[in-house]
Amino acid sequence: MPSSSSLPYPLGVSRLSNDGANLAVYSETADSVSVVVLNDDGTERSTTPLTLRTGHVFHDLVPDVTPGARYGLRVDGPWDPASGLRHNAAKLLLDPYATAITGQVDWNESVFSHLHDEPETRNDEDSAPFMPYSVAVQSNFDWSGDESPRTPLDKTVVYEVHVKGFTATNPDVPEDIRGTYAGLAHPAAIAHLKRIGVTAVELLPIHQFVQDSHLLEEGRRNYWGYNSIGFFAPHNEYSSSGDTGGQVDEFKALVKAMHDNDIEVILDVVYNHTAEGNHLGPTLSLKGIDNGSHYRLVDDDRSAYYDTTGTGNSLNVGHPAALALILDSLRYWVTEMHVDGFRFDLASTLTRQDSDLNVHSAFLSIVHQDPTLAPVKLIAEPWDTQGYQVGGFPARWSEWNGKFRDDVRDFWRGESGALPALAQRVTGSPDVYEGSGRPTLASVNFITAHDGFTLADLNSYDDKHNEENGEDSQDGESDNRSWGCGAEGPTDDEGVNALRARQQRNHLATLLLSAGVPMILGGDELGRTQNGNNNAYCQDNEVSWFDWSAADQELIDFTTHLIALRDEHPALRPTWFRHDSDSDEEGAGPDTVDFYRADGEKLSDEDWSDGNAHSILVLMRAGEGDASFAWMVNASPGTVDFTLPKGTWTQSISSDPDQAYEAGGPSILIREHSFTLLQG
Repeated sequence: MPSSSSLPYPLGVSRLSNDGANLAVYSETADSVSVVVLNDDGTERSTTPLTLRTGHVFHDLVPDVTPGARYGLRVDGPWDPASGLRHNAAKLLLDPYATAITGQVDWNESVFSHLHDEPETRNDEDSAPFMPYSVAVQSNFDWSGDESPRTPLDKTVVYEVHVKGFTATNPDVPEDIRGTYAGLAHPAAIAHLKRIGVTAVELLPIHQFVQDSHLLEEGRRNYWGYNSIGFFAPHNEYSSSGDTGGQVDEFKALVKAMHDNDIEVILDVVYNHTAEGNHLGPTLSLKGIDNGSHYRLVDDDRSAYYDTTGTGNSLNVGHPAALALILDSLRYWVTEMHVDGFRFDLASTLTRQDSDLNVHSAFLSIVHQDPTLAPVKLIAEPWDTQGYQVGGFPARWSEWNGKFRDDVRDFWRGESGALPALAQRVTGSPDVYEGSGRPTLASVNFITAHDGFTLADLNSYDDKHNEENGEDSQDGESDNRSWGCGAEGPTDDEGVNALRARQQRNHLATLLLSAGVPMILGGDELGRTQNGNNNAYCQDNEVSWFDWSAADQELIDFTTHLIALRDEHPALRPTWFRHDSDSDEEGAGPDTVDFYRADGEKLSDEDWSDGNAHSILVLMRAGEGDASFAWMVNASPGTVDFTLPKGTWTQSISSDPDQAYEAGGPSILIREHSFTLLQG
């Protein structure tokens, strides 16, 4: 084919065949772009200039880019850091649209465009021997029969989990695929998810990411993966099929296996920054292709990067090139990889077209009307280092509700004045969402997540213990709102251990009985511990991996029971906010929620302002055809005698293993730091 038949869109590799491929690269500031094809040993096979330019897109047909070919880009142009220009043809760059990447960064000085001792001086050493390479992938995966569960949000239970950590030590998964996409897709792994009843896995980042040089030097690794460099490529270290393209079909097989079991796949995506860091960071891809179009630079110092992520750079979502990269990536994962939704890390950064948060930003506006993204779940982490935006996203979005986490933790550890906030959280946070017309389902409720204590550690430690991270425990959150229940870490005290067990159940129940979309941290149902480490981002080892041999089977059963209750009863998962009933009569006020003191009286304004109130009865009346529930919670240090509402009640579930309610009794004793749920 003659060069004139080349197309400027789509970007990256397209029309791939044994005769070559079309390749297109966006750059406003480059003078030339060439495609380098490499042999398996890293030597260069050929270099092909992209001779055509349409607008700001360099493109051409490249004969040697055939299925499975390893390739990179060389982009020539001005080197003027003060003006934000960092072109350097000596650097082999990853294609931002590559759908697979082979190898890892080898931290030689040549992968930096500048000299370490002279940041303003260009480094002209060839980086190719120390770089990973893009791979041209031709996938023929058989999607026949695949269908997304499209689980409604009110029936969704999210399970946040790490691809590697979930199966790294699972004895029921074949050893050669543990810690991989295939391992997570194995029937033994899926059986656990099915057993407890979760409807969606939210995978910690699986976009290709870079291992940090300082961690490797210290003998640690980036475990969480919030250091992306390839927004289209499944991370190659999680592949049991090699890293020269096999990771693509292996990930697709994982998605299909989950769908076959009615489980959705949600990706935790990091579009707010990349692994290239600030002006002292490496040149791996976008920085050398078109620095100013893809990254936000400081207006009065174009050599510096505007950073709202704490990582050194922020994507320039106000520019069409960066915005297109993100949107093209999202569409790719939906159309080609069949994923069911996204959780956006530091999503507030994506709303900043200038320095301010903007609910009408181009990113949010485009996502809102995009027909490809319309059916999928969109979840925001609604903050970044410079802003807290809980409640500030558009109607189609759900949000990680940090207020739920904080207020529920405060209540169960017995903080003064925590009762009013608890009432808001268990009813779906109307104080946050109702005023803007958003439903309870805007709130993704969580008590623990990857970033922080596990549930077991939340109730076993007063303080973080991050010594193994090598930062003198200066890393990680210091205000954890945790409670060791009378001891710090492991103890032989039976009373303390029994209290900790109740507290884990109290937290799980509050999560799963509250209005909103619950998210469980994977492993909390097992009693997983990180030995008090609340920032295990660099612990790619037994600290973070699931210890299946120590799984708490009773806690698993308890979690399973709670999820089944939630699934069976709409009363426990209202889609819109419920308010007080106008009557105390039996059966009055369907689809309402009422709050009672232990003596059976409704809470007055004076009761709500009582800082020493630590117990409450929540009466959830369902609509026609469902049961009602009386949920008694007692975070006080003593037993409380609750007078029950009128009606016939039977015990449904309790965090107290000794609780036994006899049907028909007018009252019930709830022991300290426990709850009981009655069904009527």
